[in-house]
Amino acid sequence: MNIYVGNLAMEANEEDLRQAFAAFGEVTSVKIITDKYSGNSRGFGFVEMPKSPEAQAAIHGLDGTDLKGRTLKVNEARPRRNDRGGRGGFGRGGFGGKRRF
Repeated sequence: MNIYVGNLAMEANEEDLRQAFAAFGEVTSVKIITDKYSGNSRGFGFVEMPKSPEAQAAIHGLDGTDLKGRTLKVNEARPRRNDRGGRGGFGRGGFGGKRRF
């Protein structure tokens, strides 16, 4: 199960998250999302746990708890939305009118 972890402190690292979630069961991966230009944390990440009961226990056990001075927001991750509407080309239409030579 993929778990969203929000409101992370900038000082929090992947090992901090791994240790917090490992108290509830096996953790297969941890990823803190960073800004692609600065490399700084964007304040959220994802933890993957293979067993649903353990993942649910971690969600309930860690949501609202403190990690490095910030109150965590923990819930089941939702699939990403496609905000582009599938149109491609940045939503531009054709360029009608006369042919230009």
